[in-house]
Amino acid sequence: MRVAAVIVAAGRGLRLGETVPKQYLRLGTKAVLRHGLDTFLAHPAIASVQVVIGPEDGDAYAVATEGLSSDRLRAPVPGAESRARSVLAGLAALEREAPDAVLIHDAARPFVTQDLISEILAALEAATGALPALPVVDALWRGEDGAAREPVAREGLWRAQTPQGFRFAEILAAHRSHAGAAADDAEVARAAGLDVRLVAGSEANFKITTASDLDRARALMESPMDIRTGNGFDVHAFGPGDAVMLCGIRLPCDRGLVGHSDADVGLHALTDAIFGALAEGDIGQWFPPSDPAWRGAASEIFLARAAGRAAERGFALSHLDCTLVCETPKIGPHAGAMREEIARIAGIAAERVSVKATTSERLGFTGRGEGIAALATATLVRA
Repeated sequence: MRVAAVIVAAGRGLRLGETVPKQYLRLGTKAVLRHGLDTFLAHPAIASVQVVIGPEDGDAYAVATEGLSSDRLRAPVPGAESRARSVLAGLAALEREAPDAVLIHDAARPFVTQDLISEILAALEAATGALPALPVVDALWRGEDGAAREPVAREGLWRAQTPQGFRFAEILAAHRSHAGAAADDAEVARAAGLDVRLVAGSEANFKITTASDLDRARALMESPMDIRTGNGFDVHAFGPGDAVMLCGIRLPCDRGLVGHSDADVGLHALTDAIFGALAEGDIGQWFPPSDPAWRGAASEIFLARAAGRAAERGFALSHLDCTLVCETPKIGPHAGAMREEIARIAGIAAERVSVKATTSERLGFTGRGEGIAALATATLVRA
């Protein structure tokens, strides 16, 4: 499927209170427009990009795109007074190229991601149109003269974003037949009877409309992401018993594991990894084995506390990875359940948890069946 993109940058942005159109204001080291433009040009599925600019913005556009060299970037075309007519100008400029699909994006949304572009394109495999949107979660009120008059039901309501994707021929025909203004291209498509699917949008993909939006965008650019990685390692010896606790799951075994708590070597390693990423010591400092309060304690308490501490510090758990080293019991059949349990305890999605197992080829204490070792890595992100 050959895909083109139209970036609409013809608006004046009067609500922002600036003398320069918002798409040409500096955001970090680049203009607002340039951020989204670079993202589209970097996506491997985008064959060409058509920018629509204000008739008087040629010089500002040249400055914003200075140093950008790409044979996929077409010369800009002038827009019109309304957004709908500007979009039509961009679509008409692509008509000779005749792409199979087109993504239409507002230049004032600088934080569009390649993942979102891919999601829209995937939806277009089965639909004529695709719309990224977020469900309305706040209470809605109809106001009049500065006063709240009546509540409005929010069930089934969505906040639309861009890029909005469509089959090219259909959306071009829809725009040519549409009379008057439109809130967005999905409205034009639905007026023409086209099928438009909803795709999960992103809170980060907000549109810069007001001065506070610009402040928010600049704060995001000026606050570098803090990514931390921590490692954990733990060992427990076999002892009397008929089961072992591993990564939160009780597994039948001809022996147990010896430890002050329930000796869950996997959860202990993961706990240490999180505390390591936070540079806040280790599990022994937080839960001393000399403290009788932790005798026989469920190790999920330790992992939950480590995850909670990360949240207190403003970090999200991006990924947890645990490798168990043992000859027995067999881990493979239970790895899925272990991932689910770790995810539950840590409060993250199971897709962010990895559990693997290996042997030490009969070498060392694990190879002799004297105990179980675990290695873990935790990745924390604070934006």
